[in-house]
Amino acid sequence: MLTFRPNLLKDKEKDFSLSQKFIDSEVLRLSDQYVPMQTGMLKKSGTNGTVIGSGVVKYNAPYARIQYYSGRSPGSSTQGPLRGRMWFERMKADHKDEILKGAKKAAGAK
Repeated sequence: MLTFRPNLLKDKEKDFSLSQKFIDSEVLRLSDQYVPMQTGMLKKSGTNGTVIGSGVVKYNAPYARIQYYSGRSPGSSTQGPLRGRMWFERMKADHKDEILKGAKKAAGAK
């Protein structure tokens, strides 16, 4: 007969929740230097549009989609060598291993 610890599921859910919160926070933090910037509202819309721990990072500025896919909108600026279109994909390429390592640590994994 196979038996599990009484709190195993609860503990695993807690670990997953901690990992997801870490990932969401890190995606926002590390994407910051990649997001196009003129006034800072696009960057701020990521913080405002995201519920940390939900697994969905959302930039809710009306022009976010245009900026993400084309990098163009009226009066847009980049103000930095990393800033521009497809910021999440480029950030992920640069920091994926770091995020995954941190998520494991946040959950208490070795």
